[in-house]
Amino acid sequence: PRSSRETGSSHRTGRPFPPMSKTTSQRFRSTSSMQGYTELARERSKTVTSFYNQSAIDTSAEKSSAKYLHKELPVRIAHRIKGFRNLPFIIGCNPTILQVHELYIRAYHVLSDFPPITDQELETRFSKLVQQLLDDHKDVVTMLAEGFRECRKHIQDETIIRNFLDTTLCSRLGIRMLATHHLALHEDNPDFVGIICRRLSPKKIIEKWVDFARRLCEHQYGNSPRVRINGHVAARFPFIPLPLDYILPELLKNAMRATMESHLDTPYNVPDVVVTIANNDTDFVIRISDRGGGIPHNIIDKVMDYHFSTAEESAQDPRMSNLLNNITNSGPQSGPMHGFGFGLPTSRAYAEYLGGSVSIQSMQGIGTDVYLRLRHIDGKGESFRV
Repeated sequence: PRSSRETGSSHRTGRPFPPMSKTTSQRFRSTSSMQGYTELARERSKTVTSFYNQSAIDTSAEKSSAKYLHKELPVRIAHRIKGFRNLPFIIGCNPTILQVHELYIRAYHVLSDFPPITDQELETRFSKLVQQLLDDHKDVVTMLAEGFRECRKHIQDETIIRNFLDTTLCSRLGIRMLATHHLALHEDNPDFVGIICRRLSPKKIIEKWVDFARRLCEHQYGNSPRVRINGHVAARFPFIPLPLDYILPELLKNAMRATMESHLDTPYNVPDVVVTIANNDTDFVIRISDRGGGIPHNIIDKVMDYHFSTAEESAQDPRMSNLLNNITNSGPQSGPMHGFGFGLPTSRAYAEYLGGSVSIQSMQGIGTDVYLRLRHIDGKGESFRV
């Protein structure tokens, strides 16, 4: 017996196939019905073959992705320019902050002036432009940190600056994720769809940044703590590595630096840092535990603030510098063990932007636990929007 698929309607859905053209129905009348079915099947298999013609699908995906960016990026950048214009005048005039403001204005103009994307050649040119802009903007976080440090004595209301930085840095992360995703669509990597890793292993990405942070630590202190990873070490799930590439090196550097600073007398005998992975249907949690003495009571409430104004204090108190002087850059090239007091607040802002959180539990006299919690892309909870 013929299946419902062959007879042109579906019992399951009750939806008929698209109506046949006049020529097809004539052909059905003029030939035996069996021959008609064969021809229809042949046509259908031709359609299926072209559907699986991957390069045509890829080209179409790249073009629609480019069209979306072409429309979306100037809007997002315009919002950031508005943010710079709303800064207190004396801060907005700082040469370093002005330089970042001008980078955004230039990006807005080159993107707005780019012609509508109608063919593959324009899509290729647009992708080159996007890559160039990503390169031009890679030091924006460092520049903002320097700018705010330079004019910290003019900062009357830290809330305004905190809001400005939260919004600007998260918007920047969103823009970079969209742009990098578009560029990654051109790459032939079976493990990824754009920037989404199909089976991300938290353990592997933690190990990568542990190696990075240990090298930095050894360079500065002559040694570094060992790192043990436990919990759900075999977990794998779809996720975007990019935000983890910003956040993990910062949290690991903090833990290692605290450990080394609190064991300056015995730098070759320091306690391990322990990283625990917990995975569930809704989210996953990475806990980083150090035995670096903990965070003093009087500054525990300040560690999540952007510390453009604590440079003098931290020069006197190694504990302050230990916690507050970290800068997050563009992931891998994120430099020294300490910078401008941006590491934790930026990590917090990024995690919250992705619907998660960074929280701290300190045991004064023992050490600190930092919890990074992030929602799954395809979990039971509500997913995040970029």
